[in-house]
Amino acid sequence: MTAMQGHGGPRRRIFLAGDSTVITRGVDYLPMAGWGQMLQLFFTPDVEVVNCARAGASSMSFFDRGRFQWILNNVSPGDYVIITFGQVDYKPGKGLYAGPHADYQLYLKAMVQLTREHQAHPVLVMTHERRKFDKHDNLIRYITTYPMAMREVAADTSAPLIDLYAQSLEWWEALGPDVSKDLFTHLRQYENPLANIKGWDDTHCRAEGCTEFARFIARAMRDQGLIPAHQVTGLDRTEFTAEEMGWVSVAESDRRAKERVAAPTEDAKARVAGAVRAPSGPGVAKPGVMK
Repeated sequence: MTAMQGHGGPRRRIFLAGDSTVITRGVDYLPMAGWGQMLQLFFTPDVEVVNCARAGASSMSFFDRGRFQWILNNVSPGDYVIITFGQVDYKPGKGLYAGPHADYQLYLKAMVQLTREHQAHPVLVMTHERRKFDKHDNLIRYITTYPMAMREVAADTSAPLIDLYAQSLEWWEALGPDVSKDLFTHLRQYENPLANIKGWDDTHCRAEGCTEFARFIARAMRDQGLIPAHQVTGLDRTEFTAEEMGWVSVAESDRRAKERVAAPTEDAKARVAGAVRAPSGPGVAKPGVMK
């Protein structure tokens, strides 16, 4: 992939490294979406969003299986690499589990450093909280240890940080358990029961929620001076067409999943080779749950 030409110079690109909350969904997942597919809504045509997120990816699996290497192979000086993980990293399994203050931080730091070595700009985005309320309608902090760990990495590496986690807490608490359900993938009576999703999902959002995530991230990039203000647009828009929202065909979704992979270089593997792997398996604890 080579840099495309925009109005008056190379087209600025934003690569996304993340999990299923970020991915560009195929039409077989409607009405579920990923916020990565909505991000283009808030940038001018001089900016191209390249969504490399992968469903089921942790920071470890995304790196070790060559998805981050594909980004490195295609990124150009001056591009951006948004890095956001934490929804999957706690899950037990070979090559998947990354403890929040162990492998997770190690992989994030490697991604930040390698991005800079390719003369691109890393941006850390803390993942959003899930929709989990206790019996008293208090929002549960389910994945809180991973956003905390990412904040530490941002401080250690002086990397820009966008706190989508805290913003999501504010949103879900303000909306409450009933109204917040409308932003997550809870199928409604008129929606296709044969869709490639369950009847309800409190992790993945509908287009409405993903659009607000993308709006928040684009605004934060502008306000933090990470991207020129004139390349951010539409922050006040409230209506978008389905075509603009970016769902792709099933074939295109499969193609991206298969093709956006490259064997990690020896240098990249060396960044994490010395890590002591945290134990994985049925006994691995879930993220720190706070009520």
